[in-house]
Amino acid sequence: MVNPMEVDANQTVATIATSLPGAAALFRRHGIRFCCGGSDSIASAAEAAGLSSEALVGELQGLVAAASAEAPDGTIDLIHHLRRRYHDTHRAELISLIPLAAKVERVHGDHPDAPIGLANLLERIQSDLHSHMHREELMLFPLMERGDHQALSRSIEQMRYEHDVEAQHLAELEHVTGGFQLPEGACNSWRALYTGVKKFADDLVRHMHLENEVLFPRFTGGKV
Repeated sequence: MVNPMEVDANQTVATIATSLPGAAALFRRHGIRFCCGGSDSIASAAEAAGLSSEALVGELQGLVAAASAEAPDGTIDLIHHLRRRYHDTHRAELISLIPLAAKVERVHGDHPDAPIGLANLLERIQSDLHSHMHREELMLFPLMERGDHQALSRSIEQMRYEHDVEAQHLAELEHVTGGFQLPEGACNSWRALYTGVKKFADDLVRHMHLENEVLFPRFTGGKV
């Protein structure tokens, strides 16, 4: 059995925020920003926020068990869950979020808190995810369903690398939106945009966690 994810006080805030479901929201509640201060260690961020590093690590470790709870036991069932719950959902949501972001930027571009560059960032994420998920569906998942372990090592390594790229995009989303903090008097479109993008970002973290921490180790015997 693969050991569950362990949170260490020396890990960076950004690493945990973009890999552990619920961590970004926890950091926000404590006033810890992972877009600008993301290179800080959890210990340093805890001290700056007036918390003990042990308490913060304990809260984060408490999220670990819940993070994988939705994973079906069977590998084929897990693959089908990933495709339906995350692949299909990401595609549908990005189709609507990109024009909504463009609208908010166009209408509120002179507002100091306007998310300038958000539409372009979402387009880059859409492009990267399109090719990433397509390769998983066309090559990686069928190999897994056949149990072809020998052919999987290099493909899994590449998928992990591409997840790291998406983690950088998640940090950019946090920065562009100011932690999804709406300005006073924000219009309904702006509110809908941030609600939708935050949900998308949270889903993407869950998606990558299930693959990195649950699915991939079934074929590598541990973390790459």
